[in-house]
Amino acid sequence: MTFSLVARSADGRLHGVVVASKFLAAGALVPAAEAQVGALATQAHVNLAYRPQGLTLLRTGVPAADVVAGLIAADAEREHRQLGVVGAGGPGASWTGPACHPWAGGRTGDGWAAQGNVLTGPEVVDALGDAWLAGSALPFAERLVAALRAGDEAGGDRRGRQSAGLLVVERGGGYGGRSDVLIDLRVDDHPDPVAELGRLLAVHTLLFSRPDPATLLDLSGAVADEVAALLTALGHPVTDDGPEGALISWAGLENLEERLVPGRIDPVVLTHLRGVAPHVPAPRSAS
Repeated sequence: MTFSLVARSADGRLHGVVVASKFLAAGALVPAAEAQVGALATQAHVNLAYRPQGLTLLRTGVPAADVVAGLIAADAEREHRQLGVVGAGGPGASWTGPACHPWAGGRTGDGWAAQGNVLTGPEVVDALGDAWLAGSALPFAERLVAALRAGDEAGGDRRGRQSAGLLVVERGGGYGGRSDVLIDLRVDDHPDPVAELGRLLAVHTLLFSRPDPATLLDLSGAVADEVAALLTALGHPVTDDGPEGALISWAGLENLEERLVPGRIDPVVLTHLRGVAPHVPAPRSAS
């Protein structure tokens, strides 16, 4: 009753799962992933034991196809299951039990597997795979959501829409660098869950993405003067030492702390600061 894509980034650093379904909170049940190990989606008649068992097999270097074979071999209800797996390398693998409600099936390639059941037709899985392959220029998470959107637009779950989820893992990529969970977003009950998932990803990117070092601005001169004026207008007093302390205080309240870099400012943070502060003319040399 679900369509999903499991995938690995070209460099192997990222693994992820994206899913949508006419089912409450599919993102809480379907995906599992471990950084630099692999990812899987269990759906149709979900077997939650596949998640820890599959990751354990992937952790020992078992290829995705053999993980699928091992999981279903030990499962008396395998004819009702659907499963997609990618490992740390090699092609993805997918299983669709013959008792899954039609249309049901999957498609795989190097580092990805798309699958779905109770779909409007095979065009849904084809759209997932084609969009994934066409989206190599996109950031990994955006590429996953773009593929899900393509599947949804191709017909998706033939019963309708209800939930969607996105899970992406990267070694040390989580909040504060103390977790491997880079993104874990869920739309549990919504009339247009895939669109809502895209909106949430945009918010997540704004708040939690690490800044591009090449774009950082030195927090000095005209930039520092503008930042100080904006922070003062927002009620965050700036000391004689400069605006950095007030910037840290303000950014924490705005949930932008992951974008802070000592002595510099992310243009994304500066744009947001300009947008929320009362109007303060920017110095001509500030950018």
